[in-house]
Amino acid sequence: MRILVTGAAGFIGSNFVRNLLANAYAGWEDAGVTALDKLTYAGNRDNLPAAHPRLEFVQGDVCDLGLLRDLLPGHDAVVHFAAESHVDRSLEGAGPFFRTNVLGTQTLLDAVLDSGVERVVHVSTDEVYGSIDEGSWTEDRPLLPNTPYAASKACSDLVARTYWRTHGVNLSITRCSNNYGPYQHPEKLIPLFVTNLLEGRQVPLYGDGRNIREWLHVDDHCRGIHLVLDSGRAGEIYNIGGGNERTNRAITERLLELTGSGEGMIRHVADRKAHDLRYSIDESKIREELGYVPQIGFEEGLAATVAWYRDHPDWWKAVKYGADRDHG
Repeated sequence: MRILVTGAAGFIGSNFVRNLLANAYAGWEDAGVTALDKLTYAGNRDNLPAAHPRLEFVQGDVCDLGLLRDLLPGHDAVVHFAAESHVDRSLEGAGPFFRTNVLGTQTLLDAVLDSGVERVVHVSTDEVYGSIDEGSWTEDRPLLPNTPYAASKACSDLVARTYWRTHGVNLSITRCSNNYGPYQHPEKLIPLFVTNLLEGRQVPLYGDGRNIREWLHVDDHCRGIHLVLDSGRAGEIYNIGGGNERTNRAITERLLELTGSGEGMIRHVADRKAHDLRYSIDESKIREELGYVPQIGFEEGLAATVAWYRDHPDWWKAVKYGADRDHG
């Protein structure tokens, strides 16, 4: 059994690959893995084992149809993580987001058709739904993205759906809430704030910090993806959440506590354009159909994440400098 993982050197993709190689997913023990990544600023070869008998690393672009046609034969499944994913960067320039997220998905699925791969999971985000004042999104809610990043992911979801509906590809879509955990690029809120605080630098909090996000440990997210890969229905969408809603202000205050920092380390900055107020997803479908249950409590996971960054300064300093900007 062999699986192709796109975006495999990024934050979530690399966690999925490491867990797969550690035989963490029932039914995929001893599976071979082809890890494809372009190694842009967000992809880091050091996120993956330097060598492993079941791992083949390929540096390449998910928009390269010829490369994909060469790679895919012999694979049983594809998990598609490859994406440009940072909202602020999409506000500054949307082109790379639509190229990678939309054209890349279409190119990959054309190669899937050519090669006859039997199973595909397309990994997406709750941001495609927009913002919700109360309640939670179910999978049948309309897509109302508010940023170029979210719009590019919504487009890629629709592209993926058409390959199921038109061509009969055995494909499922997952949409997750905000992830956190080890190996996350320090442009994102939690690792940016943690690493700043570890260096004695202030953290840039957008606006009044009242924006609400639902948080999910990356290992729980990857467990959900495995369940969908293994047992999800073709053409279906599965929300994967953690059930942990927090304001950005509350996250910041907890990170201050975990790093022994004071309130004076918060620096309020102008709010982001089109900053969605609240995200919240209803994950009852994946729980009821596939038995998904998050295993990592938020307080436990957040403390472990802070400890990981404290223990791995060489990793995050190499990633952070040259790409450090104000985000919150």
